[in-house]
Amino acid sequence: MGQLLSFEDHALARLRARAEAAEEAREDLLAFARGQSGAVAAIHQAVLAGMEASSFEHLLHIVVQEWPLILGLDAVALGLIVGKRGFRVDSSGVQHTEAALLRQWLAAAEPVELRTVIRGHALFGPACDLIRAEALVRLPDALPETLLLLGQREEQPLDARHGSELLLFLGAALGAMLRRWTLID
Repeated sequence: MGQLLSFEDHALARLRARAEAAEEAREDLLAFARGQSGAVAAIHQAVLAGMEASSFEHLLHIVVQEWPLILGLDAVALGLIVGKRGFRVDSSGVQHTEAALLRQWLAAAEPVELRTVIRGHALFGPACDLIRAEALVRLPDALPETLLLLGQREEQPLDARHGSELLLFLGAALGAMLRRWTLID
C-alpha cells in the first residue's frame, strides 16, 4: 500500500513565508510614503521661504543658505546666465564663471539629473569635493537662465521618478520667483 503524504505542513510553511514577505513589502511601502511625505513638506517649506524674499539678492541668499537646512542637504548652488556673463552662486558668495559652459550644462537633455558622484559638480565651488550625490535641475524658462544644484555628502539611492517630479516643482517655483525679481529690478 502507498504512503499518504500530508501537504498541510508544506502549504502552511509557504503561506507563512508569503505572509512575511507581504508584511515586509508593506513596511517598505510605508517607509517610502513617510519619506515622500517628508520630502514634499520640505520642498513646500523651501518654496514658501523663497516667496518671502524681499529682493533678488535676498532670494539668492535664501536658496544657497537656507534651502540646505530646510531640505536636509549639504550644499545648494546656482549657475546663472545674465546677458553674456555667467555666475556661480553658493554659500561663499557670487563668482564669475564661463557663460558658454553654463549654456552647455543647461542644454542637456533631461530637465532633472539625479546621480551619485565621486566629486560634485564644479558649480558647487569649494564644496564640490564633499558632494557624493547631486541633483541638477535645469530652469530654461527662468530669467536669468538658471541651473539649480542640490548636493549631499552621503551617497543615496535615488528614486528618479518621484524625486524628479518634486524637483521639477521646486525648479518651476524658483524660476517663477527669479522672473518676478528680474522683471521688478
